[in-house]
Amino acid sequence: MRTRTTVLLSRQETADLLSLEECIAAVERAFKWHGEGRARPPGILSVPSGEGAFHIKAGLLEISGKKYFAAKTNGNFFRNSQRFDLPNIVGTIVLCDGENGHPLAIMDSIEITIQRTGAATAVAAKHLSRHPSRVAVICGCGNQGRVQLRAISKVRSIERAFAYDSDKATADRFCTDMSRELGFDVMPTRDLAEAVPQSDICVTCTPSTEYFLKKEYVSPGTFVAAVGADSEHKQELDPALMSSAKIVADVLEQSATIGDLHHAIEGGWVTRASVHAELGEIVAGKKPGRTADDEIIIFDSTGMALQDVAAAAAIYDKAVARGRGTRFDFST
Repeated sequence: MRTRTTVLLSRQETADLLSLEECIAAVERAFKWHGEGRARPPGILSVPSGEGAFHIKAGLLEISGKKYFAAKTNGNFFRNSQRFDLPNIVGTIVLCDGENGHPLAIMDSIEITIQRTGAATAVAAKHLSRHPSRVAVICGCGNQGRVQLRAISKVRSIERAFAYDSDKATADRFCTDMSRELGFDVMPTRDLAEAVPQSDICVTCTPSTEYFLKKEYVSPGTFVAAVGADSEHKQELDPALMSSAKIVADVLEQSATIGDLHHAIEGGWVTRASVHAELGEIVAGKKPGRTADDEIIIFDSTGMALQDVAAAAAIYDKAVARGRGTRFDFST
């Protein structure tokens, strides 16, 4: 008989139970299964609220013969730290048994969201960036910027990086911390027109509502991961850049609705048919990735719910095996 208890996991516990390497592997499997058609299309709902929004994502995966369903509710409020001394992203994931609906776990979503978003970029960089790629530029030096640089360093031999942020002090701290952690030079830049042409990989992970990565900044062969646009109001990439590049979406429907692709379509620069593939199709070998060294390839990353399912299931299984978390019974 299956257990009726539910495991409650804090942010620290979720962080302890899933390394970045494990998260990258879990996310790559999720994309592969999605590309093979082995997973139902994930769902997403966005609800604006004041200066932020709630994003609800849900999906179902079968992993090692077990079905897992996860629903994540994240509140994205980018003035939380100033107004309420809270993280800018707060939320929970409910992981359920996909066979009977029993809630297996309730866990903090912040660490999973940060890690799996970086992991998706790592998977995309592995399949779409030039090999070797040695120089990166990170636009946005918050927690997501940090995990993005860590993640791409796991799949490419990065030797040098630039860091760009609207707040100079934030960029300086990022450079000091990440240079020490990763063992290569991370340098602040105030000029993307100078830094981006020197880079093989460019990651944008900001809350910007107006594009700042211009077409003329990006050299042939660059891999761009557009991470920040996860609602229809956010934008980081010049639509003209989108029209001149090979576009790969995490989930086409999402990217066309809330990603940078959304703005390019709305402005008449591209159509849905302009998109080369979803990342899962490339990971599954159904469509080719990079076919020439001089291709500019854009990964429009809006956050696929199956990433959350794969990461949450891995954390839950390890928590059960190690006796971690607080157990309680909803039925009592």
